[in-house]
Amino acid sequence: MATEEFRVRGRKVRELPKVSLHDHLDGGLRPATVLELADEVGLDLPADDAKGLEAWFSDHIDGGSLEDYLEKFDVTVGVMQTREGLVRVAKEFVEDLAADGVVYGEVRWAPEQHLTGGLSLDEVVDAVQEGIEEGEDAADARGHDIRVGQLLTAMRHADNSRDIAELAVAWRGRGVVGFDLAGAEDGFLPSRHRAAFDYLAEQFFPTTVHAGEGAGLASIRSALIDGRALRLGHGVRVANDLDVVSREGEEVQVTFGDLARWVRDREITLELSPTSNLQSGAVTAWGDTLDAHPFDLLYQLDFSVTVNVDNRLMSATTLTRELGLLAQAFEYDLDDLEAFQLNAAAGAFLPVEEREELIEIISEGFGR
Repeated sequence: MATEEFRVRGRKVRELPKVSLHDHLDGGLRPATVLELADEVGLDLPADDAKGLEAWFSDHIDGGSLEDYLEKFDVTVGVMQTREGLVRVAKEFVEDLAADGVVYGEVRWAPEQHLTGGLSLDEVVDAVQEGIEEGEDAADARGHDIRVGQLLTAMRHADNSRDIAELAVAWRGRGVVGFDLAGAEDGFLPSRHRAAFDYLAEQFFPTTVHAGEGAGLASIRSALIDGRALRLGHGVRVANDLDVVSREGEEVQVTFGDLARWVRDREITLELSPTSNLQSGAVTAWGDTLDAHPFDLLYQLDFSVTVNVDNRLMSATTLTRELGLLAQAFEYDLDDLEAFQLNAAAGAFLPVEEREELIEIISEGFGR
């Protein structure tokens, strides 16, 4: 896992209060934990030590397509099929967020992928919630206050979205804060799951939808219309609906398409994950280096951009690292890093009073 120390204006980025909105449970395991759990369940691994396994993930993840990127999850999901495994992974997940300076996080994961060990949907959600609460308590004992909510994910290539939607609503107020749709994006529009989204809308339950990562504007459009998405998982290809007319220094003039204008004007949160976006090929149209990522263009045009890790293990990263790399690539200052956290706080699936408290925590933390 990345351990670089980044500073901006003399401040350690790791110590700044952060909000994590797009972070997959099965993408954030510790390599040593994968090894131990694999031994318990008899799962063969491509390496027999933690360093080797970590290198296997990072050395083989740059496939250039979302489908290649997703293949690695067979290993991590494979060790998350028991209650004990789920509790441990969730607990360590929260502890690692706290160690990275996160004060509020949302962890997304797909319950339907964790049933091969005989657990029910309710039992896997309960196990993850137990682990989250243990992780929060452990962080608190170390002097770090953190809160983490679950986002229950339905897989877009499967037919279980209505069941997962009902599961999410049933766990409202008991740890689950929202619903997500994920998986191979191209060819699987959110409209395939309209029944689930209709139910969620009737229940006034918030949704975020992976869109604009592995597919383009049609996917984003369906996420907004069919999914009633309040946030876009990645959403980076909304930049395809922008026509850059001219650039003069920091001044950029663009023509907005209707979709891009809607996302910007309605302040639909973009859950951008810079390193992951490069690895999955989501930003190939703009280049293959971080300074070519349209993150800065979207930020300068006042889109509600947030910074996320997507998968800490697969991308060998942390939220600190993502912020530090962006600061280097685009010469961002503390005010910019704070703006990203305030955007994330505003987009969090929390009651408005709790979002306001979160905003105060961020402002105080950056102001010290």
